[in-house]
Amino acid sequence: MSLSSREFTILMENYTYEFFALSFPTHVKNKSCLSVIFILIYLTGLIANSVTIIVVYNDQHLHTPMYLFLCNLSIVDICYTSITAPKLIHMLLSGDYTLSFTQCFTQMYFFGHVATTEDLLLFIMAYDRYVAICNPLHYHSLLSKKNCILLMTVAWVLGFINSASTTFALSKIPMCYSNTVSQFFCEFKAFDKISCPNVRFQVINYLEALFFGVIPFVCSIISYVKVIMVILHIQSSDGRKKTFSTCSSHLIVLTMYYGTWMSIYTMPPLKDTRVFELTLSVLYATITPMLNPLIYSVRNKDVKRALLKLLGCKVKEK
Repeated sequence: MSLSSREFTILMENYTYEFFALSFPTHVKNKSCLSVIFILIYLTGLIANSVTIIVVYNDQHLHTPMYLFLCNLSIVDICYTSITAPKLIHMLLSGDYTLSFTQCFTQMYFFGHVATTEDLLLFIMAYDRYVAICNPLHYHSLLSKKNCILLMTVAWVLGFINSASTTFALSKIPMCYSNTVSQFFCEFKAFDKISCPNVRFQVINYLEALFFGVIPFVCSIISYVKVIMVILHIQSSDGRKKTFSTCSSHLIVLTMYYGTWMSIYTMPPLKDTRVFELTLSVLYATITPMLNPLIYSVRNKDVKRALLKLLGCKVKEK
């Protein structure tokens, strides 16, 4: 028997205080293997980002704006995986895919907070490279310690305001279609699919994506276009290589982050997108935060030198 939209909404109001998350369509025996894989991913990301913070904190030579921003990125990445991975591992091991109303929207708030902060942080890091390469004489005045702390504070505060307002607005909208979240964690897009049509929330959603997704991304790209133009005008090939190496790590991270993010949020409607969306979400929420510190440490001589000194190895001074 089919129900009208109003009847279904009334019915849903009786049990929307509990949601069901979708997991990977796999055999029960394989879930233990998946759990081990995600435990390793989580621990690797946690250790790598923690080591990055410790290395930067302990080496005076790394107390510069670029590495201050890198430390903040590591904090964000630790939050990213801690918000999503432990709950996913618990679901795989226990077979319980339910989340209470409070659990779901708490997870949604914290994930939205760090996602917004990372969007802004990646733009700030792009701006840092732009000033360092395109306007080096004014670098220390534009990115003084006071200005850097102000930029970090603004990024975290805007993340809080954006996520709190969006989560609160969505929590007040009844679910019209289902109480099954088409993700392994609670996030805005998944709820947009099952919530009742609401013009106000749609406007908020588009504005949020514009101001905290599209605009920072476009500004970052513009910054790097100008950086590349300056690099191409450097006469020495060694100079070009050295200058480009200072921003290549961040460019890789930027590409990975926005590549997966845009794939999820701009994916055209398909008949069955479950596996594809889950795969992209894993890349977006767990793999990328794990790889970020590894990319920076492998491609950055200063970080490698500081890490070797921390481990007690003899390192040639510059």
